[in-house]
Amino acid sequence: MLVDLPVRDLMNTPVRTVTAETAIVDAAARLRYEGIGSLVVQSDGESVGIITESDIVAVTAAEGDTRALTVGDVMSTALVTIGPDATVEEAVERLRTHGIKKLPVVEDGTLLGIVTTTDISNYLPHMEHPQPTTETQSQRSRFERPDTSYERDDWEFESYGVADGIDVGDHVRFSKTIDQADVEAFAEASGDTNSLHLDEEFAAGTRFGRRIVHGTLVSGLISAALARLPGLTIYLSQEVSYRGPVDIGERVTAHCEVVERITDDRFRLTTAVDDAEGNSVVEGVAVVISDPIPDSG
Repeated sequence: MLVDLPVRDLMNTPVRTVTAETAIVDAAARLRYEGIGSLVVQSDGESVGIITESDIVAVTAAEGDTRALTVGDVMSTALVTIGPDATVEEAVERLRTHGIKKLPVVEDGTLLGIVTTTDISNYLPHMEHPQPTTETQSQRSRFERPDTSYERDDWEFESYGVADGIDVGDHVRFSKTIDQADVEAFAEASGDTNSLHLDEEFAAGTRFGRRIVHGTLVSGLISAALARLPGLTIYLSQEVSYRGPVDIGERVTAHCEVVERITDDRFRLTTAVDDAEGNSVVEGVAVVISDPIPDSG
C-alpha cells in the first residue's frame, strides 16, 4: 500500500541533459532515438532551461532556415523545478499552475531527476476522472436493501436511490472495522502473506513503523458499498489510487456516487475509502453494469 509519495520515489533518473550551444537538429535526434520527451539544458553544472518535443515541433513548423538554430534559441528559460522531498500532490499543483508537463527535480542546485504528468497519472489515476456531484442526501430517498445474504451488527450502510436500479446521483456508504481476524483471513484467502501486514517486528522497520491493513482489503470495501446500491451491481472495471495506510483495528468507510450513465445499464462511479479521521486512503473510479434483482419467485 502506498502513502503520499515524495517526488524522489516517482522521478525518472538519470536526466538527459544538453547544452545551449547544441544544434536543434542534434537535440531533435536525441529526443527521437532515446525515446524521451525533453532535455534539461545545463551550463556549468547548473540547470538553466528545458527543451521539449513541443518546442522542436514549433521550430519545425516555422519559416526560414531552422537548421541553423541552437537549443539556446528555442529553450524555455523560465525553468520550474521541485525538490525531491515535495509530495506528489505538490508536484501536481506546480504542473497545473504553470501549465507544464515536465518538472525537473533539483536539490541544492543539483539535478536529481525529472517527473512528468505521465508519471503522476500512473500514481493518481483518479486525476482525470469526474468528481462527485454536490447533490445532498436529502434530495434522494434512502434505500433499504432487502437482498444481501446477511448483515452484521457492527456494519453500517446508507444507500440513497430508487429500488428498481441506479441512476446518476445515487450514492452509498458502507462502514466496518478491519480487525486482526480480517487481516489474517485475507492473507490466507489471497496468499498475500507480506510480513508488513502480519509481523510486528518486521513492520517496525518499514516506512510505516507498524503493521497495516492490506491495501486490497481496504479497497474491497468499495465492493461492499456497491453491493448495497439498488439493483444487482456487476463490476466491469475499477481504478484505485492508494493514498495512505490503514491501521489494524481501524474503522473505515467506503463511499460511492454514480456520476455518469454510459449506456442504458452501464454507469461510472467515483469511489473512495476514508479512514477513521475522515482522511481519504483510497480513491478511484469504477464502471459497473446494473442489472435488475432476479425474481426469487
